[in-house]
Amino acid sequence: MKRKFYISILYLAVLASAQEAPLADWSPETEAALLGRIAANDRARQIYSKVFGRLRDEGVPADFMVEFSKHPEIATDKSVVERFSRPAEKLSYERYRKIFITDKRIEGGVKFYADNRALIDTVSHRFGVDPFLLVSLAGVESRYGRNAKTHTVFGALHTVIHDLPRKAKWVEREMAEYLVYCWENDLPPLSLYGSYAGAFGYGQFIPSSFRAYAMDFDNDGVRQPFEWPDVLASMANYLVKNGYAKGSVDFSKGSRNWKSVFRYNPADNYVKVVLELREAIKEAAA
Repeated sequence: MKRKFYISILYLAVLASAQEAPLADWSPETEAALLGRIAANDRARQIYSKVFGRLRDEGVPADFMVEFSKHPEIATDKSVVERFSRPAEKLSYERYRKIFITDKRIEGGVKFYADNRALIDTVSHRFGVDPFLLVSLAGVESRYGRNAKTHTVFGALHTVIHDLPRKAKWVEREMAEYLVYCWENDLPPLSLYGSYAGAFGYGQFIPSSFRAYAMDFDNDGVRQPFEWPDVLASMANYLVKNGYAKGSVDFSKGSRNWKSVFRYNPADNYVKVVLELREAIKEAAA
């Protein structure tokens, strides 16, 4: 009886050890197998090879990608290419502003501020960023959280890797940052939704920006892309780290505050509409 007991213990120990042992390492053979599963053209193979190098350098185990690469829903999305080919920021300002400067969005901003005033004012005071600028950014980026999930983040970036060669360097970095983020937070890469450009959360941060600027403002141990305390603090932190003059409400073109909004999305139309919506919400909330 004792011998059987010892054999059972030994078997369980060996089984546990096998489960903990890595199934693969970042060998040329592993990389070749991954590229065969996940990359459908030469461009994608070149970019993913660089992405895998970044993952290896960040300490992401090969097993993470080996298991994910078997997912049957990995695919490109034609709508991503179509959206990149006609960005709204390229419209004339009159057409662009009609998307955002509407009675509904202004009223939504007033309500958002009223419903979250204590939080918004706390974040504003902590970072020295104008509260109505934070409200306006939330309105433009995700319509106060109502419009933040149209594509899987992985699917959007995966499509760019395959079909938009002009974005090769950008997407190499963003895909690597995204996969590291997923590994660090135990997230399946296809579980997170965002925009056609791979931005996610109510603040619509691309992966590299999220990892660099996101804040855990409610101190729950996680930087949450879909929780307003973390989102508003992350937006404020991004602005400050990109030149916002704390306590200033100078938004004239070329000012530090104007430039910090431009860094959020480098398009004159974007900055103009964010600042115009800010003024409209502030006036309506008075």
